[in-house]
Amino acid sequence: MTETQAIHSFFLEGPAGRLEAILNQGAAEPGYAALVCHPHPMFGGTMHNKVVFHAMKALNHFGFPVLRFNFRGVGLSAGSHNEGKGERDDILAALDWLTHKFQVPLVFGGFSFGAAVGMRVACPYQRVKAIISLGTPIRADERGYTYRFLSECAKPKLFCSGDHDQFAQAQALADLVDEAADPKKLVLIRDADHFFAGHLAEMRQAIEMWVESTLQI
Repeated sequence: MTETQAIHSFFLEGPAGRLEAILNQGAAEPGYAALVCHPHPMFGGTMHNKVVFHAMKALNHFGFPVLRFNFRGVGLSAGSHNEGKGERDDILAALDWLTHKFQVPLVFGGFSFGAAVGMRVACPYQRVKAIISLGTPIRADERGYTYRFLSECAKPKLFCSGDHDQFAQAQALADLVDEAADPKKLVLIRDADHFFAGHLAEMRQAIEMWVESTLQI
């Protein structure tokens, strides 16, 4: 299990135009390929986010090729922000690209907005076999993210957040995970905030341990 150094920058075709993307190459014959989605575009989220980068490193550690991309309207990606609806279509395009490129099972990962929006796409996507939700955001108001669909999502799911996450109290996240279908695992990183500041290594370790046990690598 070694990280692969080759990086390929390119554009993939999305429903609103081209999407700026980076592929960290994997093993010659990878068992899985992975996608990691970035946090909210309206609050500075990009594919270069530190949490997204460290999640990519964790997955690339197993020889998985890992795709990151900028949602529509971010960086050099075409289009404009679409309140999560269009972004789901962007994710679908990225998963389709990975499926066509590698023809292996997929692992989905997302941070914050990327997790909330992406899990809606990853759960029904047949090729996705495991789901990682980092900093799962929860809001109590009428604009809040809803996760009722997780009660029917029987794919293995890792929820990893800081126990001081300012966008999801630990008990609220525990309640969400309780309502999700098995199999599932909740990991709370002690003293970490939403961005895992000072705790990125612990987050990465949690991902690696879960992937190794869940995918039996």
